[in-house]
Amino acid sequence: MALMKLAAALLACGGSLVPAAASSTSSTSGAPAPGGQSTGAQQAVRTPILLDCVGHPQTRPGTYVVACGDGNNYLVSLHWTQWNGSAARASGTDVANDCVPYCAAGHFHRFPVEVTLDRPVSWSGHAGSVRFTRLTLDYPGARPTGMPRHFVFPLPKGPAGVTPV
Repeated sequence: MALMKLAAALLACGGSLVPAAASSTSSTSGAPAPGGQSTGAQQAVRTPILLDCVGHPQTRPGTYVVACGDGNNYLVSLHWTQWNGSAARASGTDVANDCVPYCAAGHFHRFPVEVTLDRPVSWSGHAGSVRFTRLTLDYPGARPTGMPRHFVFPLPKGPAGVTPV
């Protein structure tokens, strides 16, 4: 039941992950990583981005809302070990409402999670920029009731309610 509620919430918000109440930190600089040298080829390709619930670009966010419609699922304490033009990987915590007996009266629980972003595509209207289009959650231990250990879903291409590519 909880999985169906989560899936419905994700579809209602265009597949985005992060509650509206959660704040996020981001960097949208196209600069090379600290200590890195920039070459002509590197300058042509900007750092890939992740769009939040309202379509703002994020790079290596510490938090990310998964369920934009109601904020009943979000990721926190994200520690990124990879962020490049093909994929991004992080460890963190999935905070999910059990919605028992219903979401407004439910309780939030925390679960360790491994996060992968991939399938980058050109970001429309932003020459040279790419955005990730798929998010994968892998639960190494406990997970929300009804949630599979490996869960994959599309990311929105803009503000909540916009159909993903």
